[in-house]
Amino acid sequence: MKYEMLYLIDASVADEPRDALIGKFESIVKELGGTVLSTDKWGVKKLAYPIDYKTEAFYVLMTFDADGAAVKELDRIAGITDEVMRRMISKAN
Repeated sequence: MKYEMLYLIDASVADEPRDALIGKFESIVKELGGTVLSTDKWGVKKLAYPIDYKTEAFYVLMTFDADGAAVKELDRIAGITDEVMRRMISKAN
């Protein structure tokens, strides 16, 4: 099944740790038997509303193929990662 995960990383995170975090999510998909189709880094954008008093975040859209268990685990890990402000995983067409 094809999915998209849009997640927002705190804009104050430096380049290297941010790239490591993006790589971590890609490797989680691969370890759970999925394949990453693409990772689009949209960059720092203004938020529609403040999250924890922050007004900007680094947007990343990852498209991947995986099963339901992999999606559930990816969502769980993203949820407990401090640098991730918001995340949303949805089925892609």
